Amino acid sequence: MQQGMDDELYNSVDRYYQVDEFTAREKLAIEFGERFAIDHTTIDDEFWSRCAEHFNEQELLELTVVAGFCVGMGRAFQVLDIAVDFDVLWSREPAVS
Repeated sequence: MQQGMDDELYNSVDRYYQVDEFTAREKLAIEFGERFAIDHTTIDDEFWSRCAEHFNEQELLELTVVAGFCVGMGRAFQVLDIAVDFDVLWSREPAVS
């Protein structure tokens, strides 16, 4: 049995809310990561209530720690000017050409 995502599903993460292949739990985790990285102030009581429907407290802690680690490493790489292999659009605004 294959585990993980194929390329097509991986490339659709930015449209997670429209992709039926993602479970409700996966969509919520993706939304959490997006909010955490882009605008953490939108993680409010309503959002935590939705999270509590799909994750237990330990899982929410782990999700938060992993998101924090990834955002922190990304910022460290930027500060150290470590090259990346792809462009990342860090806002919801269209990419500037």
